[in-house]
Amino acid sequence: MKLNHYSHALPFVYPFTISKGTKTHQPTLVVELEWRGLKGYGEAPAINYYEVTVESMIRDLEAKRPVLEKFALTDPERYWHFLHHLFPRNPFLVCALDMAGWDLWGKMIGKPLYQIWQLDPSKAPLTDYTIGIDSTEQMISKMKENPWPVYKVKVGFDGDMEMLAELRRHTKAPLRVDANAGWTLEQALEKIPVMEGLGVELVEQPLAKDNWEGMAKLFQASSIPLFADESCVAEQDVAKCKDHFHGINIKLTKCSGITPARRMIKQARNLGLQVMLGCMNESSIGTSALIHLSPMLDHLDADGPLLLKTDLASGLNYDAGRIWFTTPAPGLSIAVSENLYVKE
Repeated sequence: MKLNHYSHALPFVYPFTISKGTKTHQPTLVVELEWRGLKGYGEAPAINYYEVTVESMIRDLEAKRPVLEKFALTDPERYWHFLHHLFPRNPFLVCALDMAGWDLWGKMIGKPLYQIWQLDPSKAPLTDYTIGIDSTEQMISKMKENPWPVYKVKVGFDGDMEMLAELRRHTKAPLRVDANAGWTLEQALEKIPVMEGLGVELVEQPLAKDNWEGMAKLFQASSIPLFADESCVAEQDVAKCKDHFHGINIKLTKCSGITPARRMIKQARNLGLQVMLGCMNESSIGTSALIHLSPMLDHLDADGPLLLKTDLASGLNYDAGRIWFTTPAPGLSIAVSENLYVKE
């Protein structure tokens, strides 16, 4: 296989603020695997609070280029195991390559991934639209500019419940709340009843990722489903979430790709946990992977391309929370342009 990579800094439509900070651009790495004229694509955004940069991913990639280009792709799951041992401390890079491997595999056998996995796209849940932290007026303005059937609202700051109450005055749509580990146990216990009254359907990562004792107490007290995000990064974290959370939010980039994500979904189901698949502001390339997996989910957070001014692929269409591909072409990155990566 021939390997290429491209780096981009994708501007946000609005500055994107969560409890951990603000960014105006999303740095991202795109990898391309080519075999006999077929091309598979994968993507990994760089996230500062996980201490991952595009530059570090490229350094690791180039250091192992000869080994990567010699690998014979005969099974995407076998390819992930090879990558997992090749880059044991770089799950973000493994994700991009795993995604590209699945994309290429789908094109090699002439089937989209959801067909390979025998999934029905019509059973996919609606995706939410994320409202980042801002002034209450600006958050209301973002909501009005983007009418949507379900919203995900970033919280974790003083006055967040007052803001949420004001947003509720402007929409009847279900609200999901994401604290990004921004609350103490005491704060969460105070806010849960308020959010229940405002029609919040679930809360993501209310407490610090390692506050398992606090989560056990909150789990017993909460009248709203609680979903792990930062507390559930990889496969070994899923079992820990039982009796602490009602569900998990899987991020492909953090868990190291499509291959482990499918195992995590199965494990969560066996434990009685609900499953959400979430984005990390990927372009349509990375988001396509979420869409192929979406029939396996309870909830979907795949609005990355909607939050970006610049996309890296065509082919994904959004309409009132529904997402579909323009054409039924095989593979993952549907309708990716051959002239996609002109901004090298």
